[in-house]
Amino acid sequence: MTLHAAGASDGVLDLEPLHVNHAAEMAQVLAEPSLYRFTGGDPPSLGTLRQRYVRQSRGVSPDGSQVWMNWIIREAQSSRAVGYVQATIPLDAAPVAASLAWLIHPEHQGRRFAMRATSLVIHQLRGHGVTEFRASIADGHVASERVAARLGMRRTAELDDGEVVWRL
Repeated sequence: MTLHAAGASDGVLDLEPLHVNHAAEMAQVLAEPSLYRFTGGDPPSLGTLRQRYVRQSRGVSPDGSQVWMNWIIREAQSSRAVGYVQATIPLDAAPVAASLAWLIHPEHQGRRFAMRATSLVIHQLRGHGVTEFRASIADGHVASERVAARLGMRRTAELDDGEVVWRL
């Protein structure tokens, strides 16, 4: 399977495929400590983020077993980065499934950016044969649970590294 993270837009937001050059801008977006309340960790340094984006922008895991697709979410009117959305697709899975993740800076939460961006990604991936979608969400992370529910995902009893798996 060959997939590329093409851009997308719905008039309210734009998805821009991740590039190493996004690191400086995204370091500011990811600097808010409250973003790590449910996931743990700390805001990444610019150097750490550059290294991460070098790996992620290759589009494939180091062992070649997964396609990595990453987009910067931009507010269409201002072109300002507000977060990101990701899809990880194992190459040996049948049916073809994608694990999704999203993050929106607190200043822009509640404006449905995560739901809209992830919906665009799901639509794009369905066009490439992806038939199943999942998201691992920390139990009690109400905002992400609402996004998943609006996307039509349903909470399961399955856990992934301590997080609840939601499926579509």
